[in-house]
Amino acid sequence: MEPKVNYLVVGLFVAVLGATILAGILWLGKSDYRGAYERYEAYMRESVAGLSVDSTVKYRGVDVGRVREIALNPDNPEEVRLTLDISRGTPIKTDTIAVLETQGLTGLATINLTGGSREAPPLQALEGQAYPVIKTGPSLFFRLDEAMSRLLSEKGLTKLLADLDTVAKGAAEVLDEDNRTALKRTIKDLSDVAQTVAAHKAQMERGLDGAAQSADNLVRVTSTLNEQVPILLARINKSAAALRALTEELAHTSKAVGAVVQDTRPELEQFSRQTLPETGMLVTELRQLAGTLSRVARDLEREPNSLVFGRTAPPRGPGE
Repeated sequence: MEPKVNYLVVGLFVAVLGATILAGILWLGKSDYRGAYERYEAYMRESVAGLSVDSTVKYRGVDVGRVREIALNPDNPEEVRLTLDISRGTPIKTDTIAVLETQGLTGLATINLTGGSREAPPLQALEGQAYPVIKTGPSLFFRLDEAMSRLLSEKGLTKLLADLDTVAKGAAEVLDEDNRTALKRTIKDLSDVAQTVAAHKAQMERGLDGAAQSADNLVRVTSTLNEQVPILLARINKSAAALRALTEELAHTSKAVGAVVQDTRPELEQFSRQTLPETGMLVTELRQLAGTLSRVARDLEREPNSLVFGRTAPPRGPGE
């Protein structure tokens, strides 16, 4: 007897299980995407050949996101609108610039973000913008293409040809017969100088050796000076300190002498007015006394008995 199977219950169970799995997958994918990235837009005015959806977005060479969408700007067909998903926490500032870079010879392109100073505020969506818009800059190939286009344009090519013609005429004028002759003489003179230098090579080598020896002597003298100068400076500093101390002592002494002179000025003035004249008179009298004593001594030498008997009268002359 075969078991009875409720196909309706089985089908319902399978449908519910599939829907649950699908919803879980979508929810996980949505949660991971929306929670890990922030969306920005950038508008390029050059070709984005080599750039594709899911191309890498780098910030100073570090992978920070991917390209979500590439489309023409509906408001301006000369621009390409790029939708970028960048990791949350990446410092996208108002001065951040997006540049298209081509990777080597493969032709694959990436978006490289540069700039973003520390002082700049974070980039926010303006009124009317669905997402914040990152400024863009020209790529290296775009700049080269513009430079070559300007160079190869009719005006630029004409100017280039005119410049080449001017250069050719200038070269022709420089290389005329007279200048060629002068150039030959210059080359000959240089050859003579080279020969002279070669002839005096030994002398030049001796001179260089002497210069090297002089440099060595100078180094030794400098080393000696480096050793002796600090000692000499220390002695000079000590002498200067001693001289300063002596000067200060002399200043104090002069002040003390000045104070003493100031204090004894009345006595000095009195000594000058009274004592000095009296001293002069005393000296005069002493001189007179000394003269008298000298005469007395001479008399005593001639007549020693005169001290007892007095001086003898001088003998009378004839007829007295």
